[in-house]
Amino acid sequence: MGMLVTVDPQIYRSLGVTDEEFAKIVKLLGREPNYTELAMFSVMWSEHCSYKSSRIHLKRLPSKAPHVIMGPGENAGVIEATPEISIAIRMESHNHPSAIEPAQGAATGVGGILRDIFTVGARPIALLDSLWMGDQEEPVSRWIFDGVVSGISGYGNAVGVPTVGGEIHFANPYGTNPLVNVVAVGVAKREKLVRAQATGAGNYAVLLGAATGRDGIGGVSVLASSGFDEQTAEKRPSVQVGDPFEEKKLIEACLALLDAELVEGIQDLGGAGITCATSETAANAGNGMEIWLDRVDLREPGLTPMEILCSESQERMLAIVSPENLDAVFDACRRFEVNAAVIGVVTPPEEGEGAAAGILRAYDTRGGELVAEMPAAALTEDAPLYDRPRREPANRAELRSREVVAPSSWRELLLEVVVRLSYDPSQIYRRYDHMLFRNTLIGPGADAALLRVAAPGAGTTGLAMGLSVDGNQLWSRADPRAGTLAVVAESIANLACAGAEAKALVDCLNFGNPENPEVMWQLSEAIDGIAEICLELGVPVVGGNVSLYNEAHGTDIDPTPVVATVGLRPLPTSPPPHPASASGSLVLIGTGEPSTLTGSVLADILGDRSGTFPKIDLQAFNRLIGFVIDRVRNDASITAVHNLGAGGLAHGLWWLANSASTGLELAAPLQSAEEALGEHPSRFLIATSAPKELIGKAQRAGLDARLVGSLGGESDRRALLAALA
Repeated sequence: MGMLVTVDPQIYRSLGVTDEEFAKIVKLLGREPNYTELAMFSVMWSEHCSYKSSRIHLKRLPSKAPHVIMGPGENAGVIEATPEISIAIRMESHNHPSAIEPAQGAATGVGGILRDIFTVGARPIALLDSLWMGDQEEPVSRWIFDGVVSGISGYGNAVGVPTVGGEIHFANPYGTNPLVNVVAVGVAKREKLVRAQATGAGNYAVLLGAATGRDGIGGVSVLASSGFDEQTAEKRPSVQVGDPFEEKKLIEACLALLDAELVEGIQDLGGAGITCATSETAANAGNGMEIWLDRVDLREPGLTPMEILCSESQERMLAIVSPENLDAVFDACRRFEVNAAVIGVVTPPEEGEGAAAGILRAYDTRGGELVAEMPAAALTEDAPLYDRPRREPANRAELRSREVVAPSSWRELLLEVVVRLSYDPSQIYRRYDHMLFRNTLIGPGADAALLRVAAPGAGTTGLAMGLSVDGNQLWSRADPRAGTLAVVAESIANLACAGAEAKALVDCLNFGNPENPEVMWQLSEAIDGIAEICLELGVPVVGGNVSLYNEAHGTDIDPTPVVATVGLRPLPTSPPPHPASASGSLVLIGTGEPSTLTGSVLADILGDRSGTFPKIDLQAFNRLIGFVIDRVRNDASITAVHNLGAGGLAHGLWWLANSASTGLELAAPLQSAEEALGEHPSRFLIATSAPKELIGKAQRAGLDARLVGSLGGESDRRALLAALA
């Protein structure tokens, strides 16, 4: 191995490694690391790869259920749709890269999450996105927004995976630190699922896909473990560069290899590149691995061993292949015009001090100089685990002791609430292809997407899947636990609007600097909120992502947990209710729990953070969800269903009428700000031609129900707003 040197503390600190972490590295190796090894530890022990500040809390999330096939820790969560067909789902963030290079940051976020799906053997069939952007009056915010949408649409459309849903939020905290959360879903025959394991000593490590370059080096440690400041622009080289056409070839090649059962294991090269893929697959199987760096196809000359090992160049996969299948793998890759090269070999665990361990060794050439050597588990299982200090905000008790007081001019503010929430998302999704594969039954613009569940060569399943992605930073800011629980409730309610019953959830937890005790308190509380509702309703959390250090110029973003849910229902035999088809009377159905101004859009406009966010009666909520699902599936008189969230009843009425391009008439004027603009996710607005029958059935089910208006008449914007005010 190259000469060992005494490492200058400034060097490892600049890579995000603390003094204590460096001491742990020295203890694990029995010596000081060289610079290549130090870089490998820095990327693998980053927040992005190791979850060192959040793992201790994530363990509280329920992840098991009879229908869960793969849970947290795999490349994607996988659930059973039928005994033969599985659904894979994954959610990731690309927040920091998108702030620096919006188009490439968002595009490579899409590319990376698609690879997570086909890494488990599933064909990607759908994308959703949750975008959080700053004030569009600001030029930088407009540039980021335009670039992000271009990156998602350009990559998704080119690679051939439809974007079927999502959400968009605009708020000042996200001006220079946007959130770009992407969800991918795939389907697979259960027998073809594969895990990320380097099994079988003597099997080869085969690198598939694009050549390796300097783009993305240190991305997970430089970008995802720090906030943004005046030096942000200097970090542009850390953003990966995507090629959707290379990704498309890689998808087809990998699925062909998996279908022919030519690989023993497979792993995406995302954050930390070759270092991550080799160490994780080896550690997962309890084995070691030799890596021969001269066999790696390079995009440019002169890359150092550290750069090769840590590059995050896109469109690359690592396959574990037995010697007898190697020629067949190369033949398949040539057929799809995908590069393939043997870059190493799996080695058995070795006896050392204590138990045997799998050793990861990197050589500059096969049989050449050893440039890095360490136990594979040292990079993965031995990563630091922190229980960081947590502290409630000092003024929380005072705020909770007061209530939001609406001014007498609240009707004028009602219009401001509606206008704030009236951004037309079709300006985004018109740029996305959402009908690829011809499985989309409900696309963007509704509460949830709905797709046929079908796997190539498996025939029809008779099922449809509902998909929804949701977040509400005002709720989570008002009360990280109860507000985040309400976010999950809203996502489950959105599925009910399409008649789908929630089966699994993935999350993306976007928070500020974890070294701030108030931020860690927010994160811990939010996790408890997700755990509480998922345990009560039996919805397992099968995967997720934690994005920390979301801050700009020393200011943390609001706590922004985002969740995506997948649900199932029988395949509709007629067009399901849709907002664009809304007509008839409007019935409000709920659990009887009052809405609140705490955490509402109105309170945000007033600058008032007072009050206590309401806790949802989960048993009553579950009964409500079951009722709505049954009506959507079986009541032909229902033309549209909408879950009430941000903006409350007033915005829900406006949104449904506007979606159907029709007018609105209220049964009675809205009497108070609480009635009009209070928020609570346990309420639905249902358009129906048989209101009396619907109200009677709801009341017999123990639910509150009343007629609030009807659709028809003038449909222009002014008439709608006048009807509300």
